[in-house]
Amino acid sequence: MIRLKNEEQLAGVRKSCAMLSELFAHVIPMVKEGVSTGELDEAVRRYVGARGARSWFLGYGDYPASICVSVNEEVIHGIPGKRRLKEGDIVGLDCGIELEGYFSDAAITLPVGKVSEEADRLMTVTRECLDRAIAAIKPGARIHDISRAVFAHATANGYGVVRQYCGHGVGFEAHEDPQVPNYVSPGPNPRIVPGMVLAIEPMINLGKGDVKVLDDDWTVVTLDKKISAHYEHTIAVLSDGVEVLTSWAMPASRA
Repeated sequence: MIRLKNEEQLAGVRKSCAMLSELFAHVIPMVKEGVSTGELDEAVRRYVGARGARSWFLGYGDYPASICVSVNEEVIHGIPGKRRLKEGDIVGLDCGIELEGYFSDAAITLPVGKVSEEADRLMTVTRECLDRAIAAIKPGARIHDISRAVFAHATANGYGVVRQYCGHGVGFEAHEDPQVPNYVSPGPNPRIVPGMVLAIEPMINLGKGDVKVLDDDWTVVTLDKKISAHYEHTIAVLSDGVEVLTSWAMPASRA
């Protein structure tokens, strides 16, 4: 069941999203050569805890960290630890906050120093997929319009689209209806109406769209071991359009 948000509830979601955006602005500058993925997780724990909120990722389905840090061929759900970032990596950061009972969700993929042209292009096109998906959101459209926008742009550029994982409703809980696939699925295709809050998140691979889960039961990697990019915003559907509730600052070039 799709749970619509009224103005008061949307204000709560907006507040959660604002704190999440501040968190990304705090963590993004830390993504550089030599930093461990565990250090990024610790920074998230301290930042959120000091502000009276919590990362809903921590403990969700027994996930052991406050942020997902996915490097190179890791698509999503990478578990932070001792691994240190190196020049040329691309790193996906995915996090969500629960604040006063309201949930937010966002993700970004970042370069570590100078990356290859193919990595840079993959990140650019995946970001464009998110932009096109957001442009497709309007009252009266349908969920498959979002899916079509992502899939068409990714495949036109020769990339694989991950099908096993998708965007979703968010706000009262971490994951709500409707599901928002990044391809036109045979599943439900509800009409988009004011009051919806959606987490839109293209996951696009340099190679094919096939993925597998590692033995840690969380980390999703590309089957062909080629790199993957992931971007996500939380979006509110309003009577006159949409509002992008989350933000993240793109880093300056570190070349």
